[in-house]
Amino acid sequence: MWVIGQLLTAFISTAAFGIIFQAPKPSLVKCGLVGMCGWFIYISVVGLGYDAVPATVIAAVFVAVASQMFAKIYKTPIIIFSVAGIIPLVPGGMAYDAMRNFVENDYNTAITLAAKAFMISGSIAIGLVFSEVINQVIRKSQLRAKVK
Repeated sequence: MWVIGQLLTAFISTAAFGIIFQAPKPSLVKCGLVGMCGWFIYISVVGLGYDAVPATVIAAVFVAVASQMFAKIYKTPIIIFSVAGIIPLVPGGMAYDAMRNFVENDYNTAITLAAKAFMISGSIAIGLVFSEVINQVIRKSQLRAKVK
């Protein structure tokens, strides 16, 4: 039951950010699905005992791949799906806790949380870039195969 609540919340938050980013209305459900599936992968990998950073990389790669597929299928820009899809992975609560601990003069906890939030944010970027690099390699190899 806990997982269903997590997935429903991820779907709603992703679709809501799609609305904020002015994604086309037909794309909102697809945006929600991308974010929900990315969050499911994240909580599954963390549930297997991995740290949040590699789990975020894996989930971000999935979000980027799913965004690329949806962009091709529905002939829309990839950014519509990828930006909304990464929203559940963003460590906003952790960044808030880091700032709160700075204000409360608990610097050791604040630095630990800030470093973790920074690493998770970086892992989102790495996952998106990694997926794009793989996509470009596949496209170039397909073009070379067509030329020959």
